Amino acid sequence: QVQLVESGGGLVQAGGSLRLSCAASGSVFMINAMGWFRQAPGKERELVAAITSGGSTKYADSVKGRFTISRDNAKNTVYLQMNSLKPEDSAVYYCSASSFGPGVPGRGRWDYWGQGTQVIVSS
Repeated sequence: QVQLVESGGGLVQAGGSLRLSCAASGSVFMINAMGWFRQAPGKERELVAAITSGGSTKYADSVKGRFTISRDNAKNTVYLQMNSLKPEDSAVYYCSASSFGPGVPGRGRWDYWGQGTQVIVSS
């Protein structure tokens, strides 16, 4: 089993920045990819960004150029740097890990989830 603990959410004004962190523990050797998903009220959960153990990344079109995902394998931690935040970025952000590979796993192939952290961007 893998446990994921997120931190770093909060309230920020539009145009501001936040950095989310997710620390993995447990059977971390099982992890290939780690990623961030988000879910706004009334909307489906969507992939925001993902990174594989080899460093390959994938971003949602809506965040390209504004968000950066990175990973510290020594610390089993993944980060999401969010810049130029917009009100539409407001959501609960979930960290996830997947044992599937190679590459970024598709929908339904994410095994482990954190509890979520709220991000609110005010206009």
